[in-house]
Amino acid sequence: MGVAGPNAVVDVTGQNQYQTLSWRRIVWRRFRRHRMAMAGAILLILMILYTLGGTLFFTEADANFNDTTKMLQPPSLEHPFGTDTVGRDILARTIYGGQISLMIGLSAVIVETVVGVLVGALAGYYGGWIDSLLMRFTEAMFTVPQLFLLLVMARFFSGKVPELQLLGRTFSGSVVVIVGIIGLTSWMYLARIVRADFLSLKEREFIHAAHVIGTPNLAVIVRHILPNTMAPIIVSATLSVASAILSEAYISFLGLGVQPPTATWGNMLDRAYNYVESAPWMWVFPGSLIVLTVLGINFLGDGLRDALDPTTVD
Repeated sequence: MGVAGPNAVVDVTGQNQYQTLSWRRIVWRRFRRHRMAMAGAILLILMILYTLGGTLFFTEADANFNDTTKMLQPPSLEHPFGTDTVGRDILARTIYGGQISLMIGLSAVIVETVVGVLVGALAGYYGGWIDSLLMRFTEAMFTVPQLFLLLVMARFFSGKVPELQLLGRTFSGSVVVIVGIIGLTSWMYLARIVRADFLSLKEREFIHAAHVIGTPNLAVIVRHILPNTMAPIIVSATLSVASAILSEAYISFLGLGVQPPTATWGNMLDRAYNYVESAPWMWVFPGSLIVLTVLGINFLGDGLRDALDPTTVD
């Protein structure tokens, strides 16, 4: 006979597996009824298809190709999004730049989630001096201004981190720096959420039963408590992707983010600020893609929050 949590994560007889399946159906039904969440999901899927599907029509060489005879050309059949100050095709650059922006957002959130869940789980489960130490460290991290640190570290490491070759693409070393800084300065809210859930769940009967039968602490954390905290973790991670994309856009707009030859939506805006009126296509298209992506992620996160809320009444 196994020990199962309140959401029926572990099961031997098959009854709890049916309950889990029913819970998934309930979540999907709630999410499907949330019109803004469905719109956000569709919008996000379209953005992903745009950045990935565009590679079937353009290569990275096309995105970085300079043709000074075609500088600052407005949108046309040859260049639907126009060209930039050195004659590069903006459509191709938004495709490959979008891949980097999305990759930075997802990678930073992975770092944030791993650190936040680890700190929150250890603090909430063990309590005592471990909880006090980790929470004081978390509170100290709240005082670190993320944007200021991003600017300083991006400036400090500029040109010092070698370029990376991954999946046939060349990435400037600044990508790694930005992912690390965003991820390591964004985990505190998630850690406090996870800690609160662990403090509550570790006093439940099924956790006491797991201790009685001799289940190791690591197994209790990973198999019984952590699965029952996935709802707030998923919601927090989803909303953090949008925040990470915006953070990258901020510092890239200031010229201290991802450096050439790697394009992002943010550093495309940096090269457009002198042409706001004379060449609006240089900022309209990458700016619009950032807005649509962030809106889609936020709508999706709101829908997941409502769908996974156990207090929601159908």
